[in-house]
This record gives sequence, C-alpha cells and structure tokens, in this order.
Amino acid sequence: MDSEKTRRYQATMVSTYYSDTSCLDSFVMPDGTEQTYSSDVLTFLHSGQVFIVNSRRRNGLILFKRYHAEFAGPGAAVGGDYDSDCQMVIPIGNLSLLTPELYEERQKAYLIRRQWIRLIKQITENPVPQQRVQKILDQFEQYFPQEMVANLPDVAFALLVGVLPQTAGIVRRWGGRE
Repeated sequence: MDSEKTRRYQATMVSTYYSDTSCLDSFVMPDGTEQTYSSDVLTFLHSGQVFIVNSRRRNGLILFKRYHAEFAGPGAAVGGDYDSDCQMVIPIGNLSLLTPELYEERQKAYLIRRQWIRLIKQITENPVPQQRVQKILDQFEQYFPQEMVANLPDVAFALLVGVLPQTAGIVRRWGGRE
C-alpha cells in the first residue's frame, strides 16, 4: 500500500544550492555574508505545473511575493497559477518536490497549503510586531533545526509576518522583550 502511494508521485530533483536570481537582490545573512537564492526552484514554480512539497521530509519553501512572503510546508501545493507571481524562493531543509498524478492528491495539497497560510495568518493577527516575529521564530524552531533557522535572513521572517526587517533582526538578536 505504501509502495502504491510512492508510485503515484514522480520525484522531481531540485537543487538546494543557492545561485543568483534576477528578481530580487541578495540578502544579508545573520552572519553578515551576502547570500543569493536558487532560481532552479523558481523555474519549476513558473513552469505552470503544480508540485507538492514532500510530506515525508522536514522541508518547505519560503515564497517571496511582491509585498509579502508565504511558507509552503510539507504536503502543500506549490507552483501552477497560484505562485506565478513568486519572485524568489528559499528552500528549507532537504527540499523534495513531488508531482501529483491524481486530482485528489492535488486537492489535498491545496487544502494543506491553505492550512499553512492560516497558521501564518493567526500569527499576523497579533498587533505587537515583536510578538509576531517571536511567534514565527518559535514555530520554525519547533519544526526545523535551530541552526537552519538561524541561517535564514531577517527579511524572510519580516515578510512572513508583516514587520520591518529591522524589527525581525532586533527580535532575533535580543529576544521579543522590550
């Protein structure tokens, strides 16, 4: 039964090495180095095809749109018309994208994507910016290794929860206390 499920998906190889993108400038990482992100995944997303973030791995994508960012975690649909406005992506973890073959798989993946969006929405409903940053950091640190989260740029968390990158940087360095 488990082997039947794996046969319904076609594995898509995705590089998680970070190379230049033409849409957004590079970010300054927490350690002060300048980092650019992979256009390989962005090419997949702009192909018009729908993919599913592998639900059997701790992986995901931060999708940068024009004025905000979204997180697509395990089981979530990415690509297609839904992400045609994506300007940049940051793969998190050992990214694995699968191609759904059945309509039901695709529908379930869209529902899971909505759940990830709702989780972020709940965090952004907090009126205190520092608390929003702290909550998103806590969520990511519960799911991903702390060193992996530490390597993500401030602007990623800022755009996820609607705060200035400086606010995210202050919270990350000094904590959420004022």
